[in-house]
Amino acid sequence: MDEKINLKAIERYSEEFSEKLIGNWFASRDAITGQEILQFSEIKQINLFVIYELFRTWKQESVKNRSPYFDYDAPEVREAAQALMNALSNHIRVDRNNFSALLRKATYNTLLLIVDPYDFFADLIEKHTQLVPSEFADHLKYVRINKAPLQRLLDKLQERDVKSISGNEAFALLDSILEEVNFTPEDIDEYLATFSKVVPVSIDSFYEKKEEPKPRIEPEQSNHYQWQPVKSTVNDKLSQEPRPVIADQFMRISSIKESLTINQKFMFTKVLFHGDFELFSRAIEDLDRQDHLQGALRYLEKNYQEWDRESEEFHEFMELLEKRFGPQ
Repeated sequence: MDEKINLKAIERYSEEFSEKLIGNWFASRDAITGQEILQFSEIKQINLFVIYELFRTWKQESVKNRSPYFDYDAPEVREAAQALMNALSNHIRVDRNNFSALLRKATYNTLLLIVDPYDFFADLIEKHTQLVPSEFADHLKYVRINKAPLQRLLDKLQERDVKSISGNEAFALLDSILEEVNFTPEDIDEYLATFSKVVPVSIDSFYEKKEEPKPRIEPEQSNHYQWQPVKSTVNDKLSQEPRPVIADQFMRISSIKESLTINQKFMFTKVLFHGDFELFSRAIEDLDRQDHLQGALRYLEKNYQEWDRESEEFHEFMELLEKRFGPQ
């Protein structure tokens, strides 16, 4: 079963897609202008990410090259800097080699935003030790796809007049927003059809191939859950063998839902629940209502036999169950 996003596959496709477009464009040109970048790809998000990277790089270089002998915050200097920025924006000119790197990055980020928005959100926020709403707003101006949760995050920060927030706090707030808006990623078929006009691609190309599921969840004394082709039920097996002791190493938790980090929610939703946040949330609520570990395992056995029992995500999920239903 296709479950886990293959970032290397996205990277490889981005390079192939970019080189195809670049080869066509630069066959008769030696550079590309700002206005031409905005119209370069039929997928507008790619063009916007290229422009964003140009201005982000310019701002970084401007700060890095500041001299300690001048007041760059003086109104006249700030006004002049803005005038320079406006002038530069009308005189963008990028050669093939430099544009190639920009386009590959923009294509990769666009594909990630389309097929794996949770990782895109995580990458975007993790870049900030401290997230500054004004800077975050500048970035969001260039995001057009699956933007709603990020825009809501910015709105909340601005409503609270927050000047700066840690990355972890931003994750926690985004977590509540995803539940609040019941976020469902945009349909990807139309986007992939547009990509395929340049280089054919299907959604399966971006997922790691998994083996066909084997029957049943089986806890073992080794503290690992693995596939076991047995005829007995999970409950029968538990009555015959000592219970897993992973939870003995941790303090028991009262709720799986309340203990989940935003990274875990993104990870479990993407890998175990096929990107369906609503399905993930419902499963967590059902598991939290169970009375004991055996009941939780029977629930998973009934509904999620296809899970890859060798994946890191599966074992991390099982550890949460142990913490929830393990001994005090």
